[in-house]
Amino acid sequence: MNRKSAPYLMILPSMAMIALFMFYPIFMTFFNSFHNYILTRPKDYGFNGLDNYVKLFEDPVFFKALKNTVVWTIWNVVLQAGFGLMVAILMNTDFKGRKLYRMVVFSPWAFGGMIVALVFSYMFTGQTGVINDILMRAGIIKDRIPWFATGTRAMGVLIFTTTWRGIPFFAVSFLAALQSIPHDYYEAADVDGAGVIYQFLHITMPLIRNTVILTTMLRTIWTFNIVDIIAGMTAGGPNNATMTLPMYLMSKFNEGMDIGYSSCMAAVMAVILAIFAIGYSLVGGFGKEGDL
Repeated sequence: MNRKSAPYLMILPSMAMIALFMFYPIFMTFFNSFHNYILTRPKDYGFNGLDNYVKLFEDPVFFKALKNTVVWTIWNVVLQAGFGLMVAILMNTDFKGRKLYRMVVFSPWAFGGMIVALVFSYMFTGQTGVINDILMRAGIIKDRIPWFATGTRAMGVLIFTTTWRGIPFFAVSFLAALQSIPHDYYEAADVDGAGVIYQFLHITMPLIRNTVILTTMLRTIWTFNIVDIIAGMTAGGPNNATMTLPMYLMSKFNEGMDIGYSSCMAAVMAVILAIFAIGYSLVGGFGKEGDL
């Protein structure tokens, strides 16, 4: 073994693991999407061309789930990023009890999705939920609200729940970016008479731009693929009002064990996310230094 080939041989096991656990499943997803592959009917297995894709794009539930997924993802990412930035700015200042505040802020990230779904489902239960009790005692409502009876309310509850759980991710990421900004910039701005808002728009935001782009892109992909909270709280109901693409994929697979059709849907989702990630990075100018 010569010195030139040694580094490549050392990373060969890692590359083999990546190929086995990442690229092979991706390849098989696209491969199966062009086949009639139903687990309960193995004798019918065979190549069917674009039949699964034609069936998918003629499915009205697919387009409803796609619309729900876009709405669900945008609201979640915008709210999580906004509140996460506010929390990060507050944590970046010195005040009494900051350690306790950080512990409370980061705690939602420690709970699993199904646990969060179970707790918030009980909280928003129409007859016995604590949310209705609080609102009635505060005089905000007179009658109990059936939160999961309509699509708009159910989607709102899901977004509220996921936002609560996702804020710590943005808070930690933004806090790290804020702490990397030299204080000299703010001191110079103070000397020049720049206000807080001006400093935020012309110093803070340009210097944390790459972090904002990366975190929002990652969180968009993760939120797009969330299943556990939706499955645990609404299962896509009522009347598919909270049905998202990952939830619909799971329900269709469980319903008929149709790997071909499910793989077709997964392939379309992968293409959508790939286009989004590339386009968002290019439009946002990820990797470029912020201009002060």
